[in-house]
Amino acid sequence: MKNKKAVKKNASKPNTQTYLDITEVRDGVVVLRDGTIRAVLITSSVNFALKSEDEQNSTISAYVGFLNSLDFPVQICVQSRRLQIKPYLKKLIAREKVQSNELLRVQTADYRSFIEELVDIGKIMTKKYYVIVPFDPLSNKKKSFWARFKEVLKPALSLHLKDERFRQRKEDLDLRVRQVSAGLEGIGLQVAQLDTQSLIELYYNTYNPDISFAEQLGDIDKLQIEEV
Repeated sequence: MKNKKAVKKNASKPNTQTYLDITEVRDGVVVLRDGTIRAVLITSSVNFALKSEDEQNSTISAYVGFLNSLDFPVQICVQSRRLQIKPYLKKLIAREKVQSNELLRVQTADYRSFIEELVDIGKIMTKKYYVIVPFDPLSNKKKSFWARFKEVLKPALSLHLKDERFRQRKEDLDLRVRQVSAGLEGIGLQVAQLDTQSLIELYYNTYNPDISFAEQLGDIDKLQIEEV
């Protein structure tokens, strides 16, 4: 009897996904519980301090022009993470094993040890820059207010978007992504949109910083996910 009560109590406990705003990630798009969607762009950076005064003013002017060209909000996020060196070390180990020249094999081993010690002592950090582009049905000015308002009132949208509605919203989001990408490239940045694999890795690393550092996510197509 006690076991049945314990099982029932454990079954009633909410899972981690209950506390997340994300319901799914598909086709390179993040779908939130309220039916809105997001695209994430990763960008390069510019060394502003090394630019001449004229170049700095030009960069500032281009950035201001980019912001003024937008009629929707964007979010700019900078993440600092400890450098993940394990994949690189694995390549060095593999190269060391197949090295036929004894001198080169020893040098490879010494270099690998040096890199391990350097990263461990120095706690080297990396920075990545993201721009999140949202699409909310209420912000789509091509439709009437009531048509947009009805879309967010439908309860079915709170979990999964229907394919047709998702396709329509993704088309509108893609227009925004192209506009933001062109604006950022005009400043001199390199821009790329994260695909489904990259998005899942990003949120996995964000919500599990310690676990993700020790254990990489791997290919999502090979993961076995239990439905709850």
